[in-house]
Amino acid sequence: MAASVLGVLFDGVAYGSLLFLISVGLSVTMGLMNFVNLAHGAFAMAGGYLCVALMQRAGMPFLATLPLVFLAIALVGAALERTLYRRLYDASHLDQVLFSIGLTFMAVAAATYVWGPNQQPVRLPGFLRGQIHPGGVDLGAYRLFLIGLVAATTLALHLLMAKTRFGARVRASVDNRAAAAGLGIPVDRIFVLTFALGTGLAGVGGAVGIDVLGLDPTFPIKYMVYFLLVVAIGGAGSIKGPALAALLLGVFDVAGKYYVPEAGAFIIYGLMLTLLAFFPRGLYGRKA
Repeated sequence: MAASVLGVLFDGVAYGSLLFLISVGLSVTMGLMNFVNLAHGAFAMAGGYLCVALMQRAGMPFLATLPLVFLAIALVGAALERTLYRRLYDASHLDQVLFSIGLTFMAVAAATYVWGPNQQPVRLPGFLRGQIHPGGVDLGAYRLFLIGLVAATTLALHLLMAKTRFGARVRASVDNRAAAAGLGIPVDRIFVLTFALGTGLAGVGGAVGIDVLGLDPTFPIKYMVYFLLVVAIGGAGSIKGPALAALLLGVFDVAGKYYVPEAGAFIIYGLMLTLLAFFPRGLYGRKA
């Protein structure tokens, strides 16, 4: 019994880690840049399809595709930020939602046209397949890899935002864009780099999540609510908040499906309502 509980907890942490890796970029755009980007899942889907294409057509190993996926999706995000997103920073949230949901449906249609409606397979390297058995507990090697990857990413993001000049410039640009520009901070460049970082991480999350979440053209719509839950519960604009929220959602979702499968998604939505009742700005939300 104890072993099964630990196994469920481990799977929940791995699932939550993956949700955080994809959602942290959405937290940045919503909290720091004040943009409701419902197309964020489309960048994750694009990262997944690029990973599959590099493996199947270029013969690249799985791990070697991840840096290329990050760079490619970050460049796409930077290009879209400079040409499209920037025009809507001062628009109403309704306009932003309509724009980004339109991009989402365009991405779904494009993915269906190019790759078809079927799930895309991914072949993991041998050392990431199978399980390890410490203390009689079955732990998936790939899920252990996910937890390690996300832990390292979270630490790097925290150090980047809290300990570097770039992070200080991001915070200053968000708090008062005009004052930051008056002090010589290149606000436009800071925003495009921040947006590119968030979309690049989403792309990597989509790539490493193929084996867990699956990959088909409906991916951005299927998981949109989960990404929004992570940001709403954790608090937009922070890193610690979405990380904690993603872990809570992951553990409760996996435990609910394991122990009370008939409850469906009621578990995590009940958790959302409870947490938002006590923390309306999220666990680590930025005050206006």
